[in-house]
Amino acid sequence: MKQVYPTFIAQNGNDFLVYVPDLDIYTEGTSFVNAIEMARDAIGLKAIDIEDEGQEPPAPSSPNKALQKAKADTDIYDYSTGILTFVDIDFTEYRKQVATAAVN
Repeated sequence: MKQVYPTFIAQNGNDFLVYVPDLDIYTEGTSFVNAIEMARDAIGLKAIDIEDEGQEPPAPSSPNKALQKAKADTDIYDYSTGILTFVDIDFTEYRKQVATAAVN
């Protein structure tokens, strides 16, 4: 199954802070590209955990709904001021990659 999740990336000094509202994920990267890679990895890991609990990962929300979630979660950092981008992931392929890495 493939999905595309709205994701906020905000530069804070040399760090690129990442927030994926639909999965309540926070991570960071050393560059914009690395932040997207970190977001994809975090989404994949979270989805594996959700699936292993017998549930389906949540469907991606609309950009407006994602923005509402980001604006509601500003206790530590206001991610809504960052760039809204979209991170794609193939959950089936990601699970295969994690399983292969665990064997090696």
